[in-house]
Amino acid sequence: MGNHADESGTDVEIYRRAFTPGSVHVISRSDAPEELLSLLDSLGLERNTQQTAGPVYVWHETPEGLSEKAQKQLVTRAALPLLIADYKVNIAPDVYDVTAWAQAMAQHRAQQATAKGDQAPAAAPQGPTGSPPRSR
Repeated sequence: MGNHADESGTDVEIYRRAFTPGSVHVISRSDAPEELLSLLDSLGLERNTQQTAGPVYVWHETPEGLSEKAQKQLVTRAALPLLIADYKVNIAPDVYDVTAWAQAMAQHRAQQATAKGDQAPAAAPQGPTGSPPRSR
């Protein structure tokens, strides 16, 4: 059993397997830190583990019962936080949803703008003491 992320030199590979077409697989590299696995958990993906005589295989899948469209939307939206966290991600074209990506980017930009707006604006520089106020 090979690991596509290890073979590709990425942190995460997102694709649909021929053996299980009812879900999208999200494979992390074999030495993935718990931070990455927890991030995948928090994005709505289900963690799976397979014990072997050798290594322990860990991967994520889309939850059962999602439509194909909902699966694509979930994994496409999950790619953005992974990229922001500086992970190398490869998502197969057949599971990528352009609209979900655009929505995720718009939401991220709105959050960034709100976060910047929450910061107190810089105070105007003060002139020397006794100087007249500036006119507009």
